[in-house]
Amino acid sequence: MPDVIKVIEVLAESPRSWEDAANEALKKASKTLKNIRSIYIKNFEAKVERNKITEYRINAKIAFLLD
Repeated sequence: MPDVIKVIEVLAESPRSWEDAANEALKKASKTLKNIRSIYIKNFEAKVERNKITEYRINAKIAFLLD
């Protein structure tokens, strides 16, 4: 039987970087999802205060294999 992959969409943020936000999204998702296969970063966004970036935000799709 062929594999079946499910995709969910998540939002994550980090005060350090977009890469860190992506890692946080995977870290949190892996607590409840098994067999994660990929993450696709759909959008990047940053929160700005006083002309400085204070939060890096991502909108990502995480794909995982269904049992």
